Amino acid sequence: MTMKADQNNAGSLWHRWEPHIHAPGTLFNDQFRGADVWGEYFRHIEEASPAIRAIAVTDYYRLDTYQQVKARAASDERLSAVDLIFANVEVRLDVATVKERWTNLHLLISPEDPDHVAETERFLGRLRFNAHGDDFCCHRDDLIKLGKRAKPEIVDDGAALKHGASQFKVNFRQLRQEYGQSDWAQANILIAVAGAETDGTSGIRDASDTTLRAEIEAFAHIIFASSAAQRDFWLGKKGLPEEALRDRYNGCKPCLHGSDAHDQDTVGKPFGDRFSWIKGGLEFDALRQACIDPAGRAFVGNQPPFRATPARVIAGVEMLDADWAKSPRLALNPGLIAIIGARGSGKTALADAIATGCDATVDRLSNASFIVRASEHLDGAGVKLTWESGDEDERELVVGSRDPSMYPRASYLSQKFVEELCSSDGMKDELLAEIERVIFEAHDTLERDGSTDFDELLDLRTSVLRDNRERDEEAVWNLSDLIGSEREKQSQIGTLGSQIKQKELLVSGYVKARDAMVVGGAPERIARLNELSDAADHVRTQIRVWAQQSQTLLSLSNDVGDFRKNRAPLALRSAKHSFSGAKLEETDWELFRQTYTGDVDGTLQVKLVKAMRQVELWRGATPAALANDKLSYLGEGEDPKKAALGVLEAEISRLQRLINIDTDTASRLRALTTKIGDENAALKRLRDALEDAKGADARVKLLQVDREDAYRRIFQSIAGEEQALHTLYGPLMDRLASASGTLNKLSFSVMRSADIDRWAREGEGLFDKRRTGPFKGVGTLRGWAEGLLQRAWTSGDADAVVAAMSGFRQAHATELLELSEVPKSQQADYRSWLKRFAKWLYGTDHITISYSIDYEGTDIRKLSPGTRGIVLLLLYLSLDDADDRPLIIDQPEENLDPKSIFNELVSLFIEAKKTRQVIMVTHNANLVVNTDADQIIVATAGTHAPGELPPITYISGGLENAAMRDHVCDILEGGERAFKERARRLRVHLDR
Repeated sequence: MTMKADQNNAGSLWHRWEPHIHAPGTLFNDQFRGADVWGEYFRHIEEASPAIRAIAVTDYYRLDTYQQVKARAASDERLSAVDLIFANVEVRLDVATVKERWTNLHLLISPEDPDHVAETERFLGRLRFNAHGDDFCCHRDDLIKLGKRAKPEIVDDGAALKHGASQFKVNFRQLRQEYGQSDWAQANILIAVAGAETDGTSGIRDASDTTLRAEIEAFAHIIFASSAAQRDFWLGKKGLPEEALRDRYNGCKPCLHGSDAHDQDTVGKPFGDRFSWIKGGLEFDALRQACIDPAGRAFVGNQPPFRATPARVIAGVEMLDADWAKSPRLALNPGLIAIIGARGSGKTALADAIATGCDATVDRLSNASFIVRASEHLDGAGVKLTWESGDEDERELVVGSRDPSMYPRASYLSQKFVEELCSSDGMKDELLAEIERVIFEAHDTLERDGSTDFDELLDLRTSVLRDNRERDEEAVWNLSDLIGSEREKQSQIGTLGSQIKQKELLVSGYVKARDAMVVGGAPERIARLNELSDAADHVRTQIRVWAQQSQTLLSLSNDVGDFRKNRAPLALRSAKHSFSGAKLEETDWELFRQTYTGDVDGTLQVKLVKAMRQVELWRGATPAALANDKLSYLGEGEDPKKAALGVLEAEISRLQRLINIDTDTASRLRALTTKIGDENAALKRLRDALEDAKGADARVKLLQVDREDAYRRIFQSIAGEEQALHTLYGPLMDRLASASGTLNKLSFSVMRSADIDRWAREGEGLFDKRRTGPFKGVGTLRGWAEGLLQRAWTSGDADAVVAAMSGFRQAHATELLELSEVPKSQQADYRSWLKRFAKWLYGTDHITISYSIDYEGTDIRKLSPGTRGIVLLLLYLSLDDADDRPLIIDQPEENLDPKSIFNELVSLFIEAKKTRQVIMVTHNANLVVNTDADQIIVATAGTHAPGELPPITYISGGLENAAMRDHVCDILEGGERAFKERARRLRVHLDR
């Protein structure tokens, strides 16, 4: 019974087969009992769970019970759910096992030929067994004769048939020869051999028989075995690789297991619930295809192999209100679906419609797509998708009708999308973005820290490091500014020393001039006047110091108030905005409000009161006039430097009167005394500045240590960002490290780059390049950086970078500082230049971190269009494990050469279809034949009237269907060649 391709054929599906089941009347060990033996037999098959869809009725050397099962099932209207019944003729080879049994071999007969029973008996009749001085053929009459010859007392033909069959042994080499000489047998019989130790090839252990065992197993198409170890062996997963199996055994073999039922209790109940599953239509050719692709089409277990979950499988598509769709309904396979047809036949129309029903067409359709080109004819037309879970989705087939808020239930790689990602001048970064999406989804939900895409996760993992880098870069600049200030102080030591000497001479001159003005009095009075003048200078200095402190304390108090009112609230608002992801409550955020840890107001008030009081005390009040000038305003022995200024000034005036200094002289004396005081204050400032300048060298060293630490931390942050990227790409790296084949060609790299040219150009702009010396102008900095800095910048750790910069500074900083384009005499401008110099020297803007996905060592963005296409499909078919939605691809072979398709893509599609539904529009035979596509949908467009869409018809089926194979060969270029190449590669000798 051969199935024709039709609209509702979902192609190759997993069905339970029962490849080894006996029936009432079986020749040996018939234990079927009961008043209604056949009814009970059928009931057990019909009630089996999982449901049995195909059975191979087994008997020894004959097809009698097979014919009875078919006849009774038809007449009694039984086994309606069993779509395929075929014969399994069991024979015993003349090869013994260690269990003192004979090796069993099975002939599985295709029922497609109407004369298959007669042809099978004719083939069996060619097998000979020599005994009792005669040759007997494997035919009913000869088996009866053999039984009576072996046991003359047997009279009954039935008993003689059974005994003759028990004696008849098939010579393996004769069977192989007869099979090889019969075209009919090769086209209609599959050979299965038992793999068990009792009656199978595992029991053939004598050294003399090991070669024979290998020959028997090489001759067989199928192994009757159920253990995982044997299945793995015959699939090339354990013991021998596939290539060795091809060399020694003519390829991999499917393992099947049946109930081998000889009684009602074991019908459809194989040991350990090891059921046989065949993927394909319910036709004998599905078994042939299982021999070609054992790993993909045959399985033994209590359930068929895992595939996409029902909620992620489109079970059917229906065109709504579309007169042009002559096949409005199509069942869809959960595996790999290939839509083929001539150009303009409606292939893309179906892909577009399915993608639209999945809300997957936004930004994925070009002007060449069906929905866009046919938009004027699609008013009112729609598409309905039915999912295996029972859900249904209906959408209009109108461009722009999709609600952008709907999450796509499928991933659609339209021609436009593939072409743009793979074209020579296309969106190269889009391919990287797709890879990043896959990497993001490869992370466990808990590892995503609430982020919704790769960029957000990357920012989440690196933002702290980047913020730290920015802070440390700012610290380097500020420290450099301080170092510049200290260096400026160092450069002023000589000038300050000279100014102090000049100021000391000036003060000395003023003092001598003052002394010269006072010549008319007694010497002791003149000395006392000078002492009091010096004391007044000292007191004025104290007043100045305390007054300045008062003003500074008032400014600090105002700054504290501004911090509380403005800066702290602004900092808190900024923190809330920058770290909104922390999800803190308002009460929590209040804990982050910046404030002072102690009683700053109290401290400031105490200090301010003291300073203001000191000003008042040192200033004092003008004392009341004395009764006569012979009395002093100062007490006996009182230190004049501790007296108030008012008292001192009164005392000075009294002495001046005693010395008879006239008014004019007194006025000039006061002026001169004021100058002496001012110059002494200036002299003190110069001496303080000199002392400060002398300490600059020590401070510069400390600041340089701090700057190096900040510089080190910058590169620690850079290294941390590199590590964060490695961690982020960890799932991909782990996958690639353990991969082989095409996946192994992909790699991930993180690169730290230093733009030496940029750094050198910025530096050259700071210097006077006309100067002579080691610095030779343009290009010099680049050479120095390449020799001393580049390696550390691009691959060194933080300590190595700091050491390299220290070496560079020791080698060249002194000379570079002498090349300033600003003269040192212009102190303000020179100081600004020093800051720019340090910002350039220690800047890290030219240091960047880049990462790439490489294919065979080349950045994917630099690949050829064809190779980018391979990477794109590698991404979707192999790496995108987290995305279990249906994948719809329109012509994935575009831009790819045939060799790449076969070598790179076939295996990817084979693996992908195991876990997700893949719908592919293709013109390439390799992508249909060598991927063993589970369903073929053939699109055909008829002639159409002007201004209307052509009528489009779709038929479907699996590759096990001969009609579908003919369509593949007729429509796809190289289809026939692809089938032959596949057969040659797998060393199978099956018809197209």
